[in-house]
Amino acid sequence: MKININGRNIEVTEGLRGTIEKKLNKFDKFFSQDVDAQVTLTIQKNNHIVEIMIPFNGIVLRAEDSSNDMYKTIDLVVDKLERQVRKQKTKLQRRHQGEGLKFQFLENNGNSNPEEEERRIVKSKRFPLKPMSAEEAILQMELVGHNFFVYIDDSSEDVNVVYKRKDGNYGLIEPEYE
Repeated sequence: MKININGRNIEVTEGLRGTIEKKLNKFDKFFSQDVDAQVTLTIQKNNHIVEIMIPFNGIVLRAEDSSNDMYKTIDLVVDKLERQVRKQKTKLQRRHQGEGLKFQFLENNGNSNPEEEERRIVKSKRFPLKPMSAEEAILQMELVGHNFFVYIDDSSEDVNVVYKRKDGNYGLIEPEYE
């Protein structure tokens, strides 16, 4: 695994670099040599933030945490990554046994208020879409820590969105063509 370390508002010292490489080297047994791990270290006021992203085979493992000590934050983020790797491994084992996640398809209750001030796009992001099932999309959404996930449905080849509702259940938005 190749490890790319970037610092924002911080100079990445050899001590930090060595600690990160040592902690992430234990994941070498799970990933091939051509997988790139992106590590971003940030300091905002007295808050030390570490984000690690490992994209592989159309899947992204992402963990982020913060504390008042950079080394403590590195440990917290590596622990989160370990849990995600275990979860991914369990998911693959269940897939081969024919088990899957069970959830309800719930309708989207979009509430738009026309009196709100005009909104504008402040950030845009591009990423490749991978054909997958809704269950796999939910797992990916949880792995990256977002509350929604855009994917291509492997059976209908439509672009769909799964999202986490406030009540803890999941919703699915499917396209409707006229």
